[in-house]
Amino acid sequence: MIHDDGRSNYSNNRPFQDIFKARFSRRSMLQKSMMLSAAGFIGAIAGNSVLKPSTAATQVAQRRTSPLLGFNAVTLAQGNGPVPSISSDYQYQVLIPWGTPIQPGGPEYNGDPNTRPTADEQAQQIGIGHDGMWFFPLGKNNDHGLLAINHEFGINEHVLGKADPASLEDVRLSQHAHGASVVEIKKNNRGVWEVVRSNYARRIHANTPMAFSGPAANHPLLKTAAGNAPKGTINNCSNGHTPWGTYLTCEENFNTYFGATGEWTPTEAQARYGLASSSRYGWANYDERFDLSKAAYKNEENRFGWVVEIDPMDPNQAPVKRTALGRFKHEGAEIVVGRGGRVVCYMGDDERFDYIYKFVSANNWQSMRARGISPFDEGQLYVAKFNDDGSGEWLPLSMDNPALQGKFQDQAEILVYARLAADAAGATPMDRPEWITVGTEENVYCALTNNSRRTEADAANPLAPNPDGHIIRWQDSDRHVGTTFTWDIFAIAQDTHGTEESFASPDGLWADPDGRLFIQTDGAQKDGLNDQLLVADTNTKEIRRLFTGVTDCEVTGITVTPERRTMFINVQHPGNGNPATTNFPAPQGSGMVPRDSTVVITRKDGGIVGS
Repeated sequence: MIHDDGRSNYSNNRPFQDIFKARFSRRSMLQKSMMLSAAGFIGAIAGNSVLKPSTAATQVAQRRTSPLLGFNAVTLAQGNGPVPSISSDYQYQVLIPWGTPIQPGGPEYNGDPNTRPTADEQAQQIGIGHDGMWFFPLGKNNDHGLLAINHEFGINEHVLGKADPASLEDVRLSQHAHGASVVEIKKNNRGVWEVVRSNYARRIHANTPMAFSGPAANHPLLKTAAGNAPKGTINNCSNGHTPWGTYLTCEENFNTYFGATGEWTPTEAQARYGLASSSRYGWANYDERFDLSKAAYKNEENRFGWVVEIDPMDPNQAPVKRTALGRFKHEGAEIVVGRGGRVVCYMGDDERFDYIYKFVSANNWQSMRARGISPFDEGQLYVAKFNDDGSGEWLPLSMDNPALQGKFQDQAEILVYARLAADAAGATPMDRPEWITVGTEENVYCALTNNSRRTEADAANPLAPNPDGHIIRWQDSDRHVGTTFTWDIFAIAQDTHGTEESFASPDGLWADPDGRLFIQTDGAQKDGLNDQLLVADTNTKEIRRLFTGVTDCEVTGITVTPERRTMFINVQHPGNGNPATTNFPAPQGSGMVPRDSTVVITRKDGGIVGS
C-alpha cells in the first residue's frame, strides 16, 4: 500500500545490511572454499565434471519431513484468484465483514455499491481494515468469547465511494471506520460462529475519548492551545494481550491522517515521523484537529503513535495510551513474562530503516498491579543494536544514557520523540520491522517485510535491495530482561521462490507452543500467488502453505481459541476495494463491494490448527 512506501530515517546509524555482510562474509567464504575443494576432488574422479551447489529448490525438497506439518499444502497453481484457497484438510467460514452490526439487529452495510453507511451507522458496525486481534474466552469456553479486533485503514474510494471527503459527515464516516471493535461471538449448534447480543460489545474509533498514562502523561507536548481533550485511535495495526486480560492495539501510520490547509513547515521531529502538508484522507479539510497549520491544535499529532490498552470486559473504560512504551509507528506489542515476573514488550517500528524496541517493567507485574501501578507505567524502554558477530545490545532510551544527554529535556520528551532518541542512541536501521512473536526455547522472531530502497547490505539485513523481506530471530539474555542478545536469520524470502514454499513480504507472525511459526504476508508475492498464510516448523524450517487470500488483499491478524482447534485470521482490503477485482465475501460476479473480513479456520477432523 502507498502508506508503506515512506522513509523518515535519514540518520547515519549503521544499517543492518552492513552488519549482516560483515557477519556472514567469512562464513560464506569458508563454505565456498569447502565446496570448491569438494568440486575439485569429485571432478578429478568423474572426468572433470563440475559439482554445482544445491539449489534452494533442492534444499526445500530435502527437508520435507516435518512431523508438525501434517496437512496437504495449497499449491502454487491453487493459490491465486478472486476467492480464497485453503488446504484440502481444512475448511473456513467468513465472520464479521466490514459493516456487520456489533449488536444483532443493528444497522448493517452489506456491500451494496450504490450506498455507504452513515457516520452514525458506522459507529455501530464493524470497521474496515481488519488487522490484529485476540480472542478472549468467556469462562473456560472454546466456542464463546469476545473478539477484540483492529481496523487499520480504509481508503476513501473504499469507505466513501469517492476519492476525497466532501463534508464533515464524510470525514466522520471515515473516522468511525477506523479504530477497533470488541464483539461477542459464539459457535451455534450448527457449528457456525456468529455475533451474539452482548453487554461488552463496543466500537472505539477516531473520536472516542482516550486517557494517557505513564511518564509523558500531562506533559506540555501532549497538550494543545485549544484545550481539547484527547480523542481517538487510528491506523490500528497489530496487537498484543496481557497476562491480566487486557488488549493492546497499536497505532502505526498515524501521520497519513494529518495535513495542512495553510502555511506550515515541519519541524525536525515532525519530519522524522513522516508528517506532511498532504494527507491521504482529507480529514484536515473539515476537522481542524488534524490540520497541522492550525496553531490551536499544535501537538495534536503527538497524541498518536502509541500502544493503547483496552479492557474488553469493561465497555465503559476509556482506552489508555501507555507512554512509557514510546511513540513511533507501532506495528505490534508482543508480551512475555520474563525473569522475576517482569513484563517484557517487544515492538517493531514499521518503516524502512527504522528500529526494534523492547520495554521491561520495573518489577514483577503482579506486585505492581497489587499496588495500583500499571506494569506499563514504570520500566525501561530499549532499542536494538545488532553486531557483526551475531550478538546484540539493548540500548536504554533514558536520561541516563550519555548519548541522549543534552539532546532531551526529560524522559517524557525522549518517549514522545522515541525515534529521535533511538537515532541518537545508535540503533540499527532495519528493513521494516513488523510483527514479533516469542516461540519455544525463548526464541524471538521478527518479520522484516521488505526494503527496496536499501543500497548496502549488513548482517541483520542481508540483501540490498531487499524487495521480498526476511525473518530474523534472537534470544535475549536473562530470560528476556537482559540487555544483550544473540541473533541469526531464520528465513530469507527470496530463497523460497520457484518452490512450493514460495513467499514474499512476511508480515504477521505467531508462534505456537509446539514449535510452529505461522507466517502471514503483505506484498507482491512471487510465482503467481496471492497473499497467504503459511506454517513453518522452527526446527526443520520446512514451510507449508495453509491458506491464500483473494486478489489484491493482505492476510493478517491471527488468534486462536484456547485449545487451538479454531483459528481466526483476516483478509484485509480485498481487491483494494474494487468490485471488478473481487466481490469477496459476496459471491463472485455479484457486483458487491469487497469487504474486509475475518476468516475462521478449522481442521476437518477437528485437530489442532497447523497440524
